[in-house]
Amino acid sequence: MSSDLLEKLIKDLTVLPGVGKKSAQRMALYLLDKNKNGAKEIASSLSDALENIQRCKSCRMLTTNDQCIVCEDETRDSQCICVVESPSDLLAIESTGGYKGKYYVLMGRLSPLDNLGPDELGIPQLLETIKRDSIKEIILALSSTVEGDATAIFIKDHVENIKVSRISYGIPIGGELEYVDSNTIARSIISRVEINDD
Repeated sequence: MSSDLLEKLIKDLTVLPGVGKKSAQRMALYLLDKNKNGAKEIASSLSDALENIQRCKSCRMLTTNDQCIVCEDETRDSQCICVVESPSDLLAIESTGGYKGKYYVLMGRLSPLDNLGPDELGIPQLLETIKRDSIKEIILALSSTVEGDATAIFIKDHVENIKVSRISYGIPIGGELEYVDSNTIARSIISRVEINDD
């Protein structure tokens, strides 16, 4: 019976992204043999999160309240919305400290093959928010994929008289051209910026 539970735990851990059977086995054995308190904390946190975390009513970010911390922050620029695909994208942008507007989390990108259309991504709600809140700029921070491009074009085509921009894609700081893929180089040339004398 105990070995069955161990096998089930290992199998369940493989649902995590990037975790194969061997990694899951190491995690399971470590938690069960070396850190039972850590395992209990993880189990408790996961249970609490599943019970209490929901989508923000305004931006669809994951939160324990009706509105997330960003949406509740009145010091942020409420006339600028950065549209992202996932909560992890929002967290990545927030970690830079360089953006002071609001967000909207699509929880994916348009993909007919995966049955992800405008309604599943909450795009009608986004368009309603844009009208209601007199948004002046939309920043599309979507992936540089066919689906990401299609999503960006769809959103842009459904708004009028609003500045719509897309984040630049290019060479990472410290990156050398010979190691960068051709699509990234092409995008960086298209998204080039003028060098000013000041």
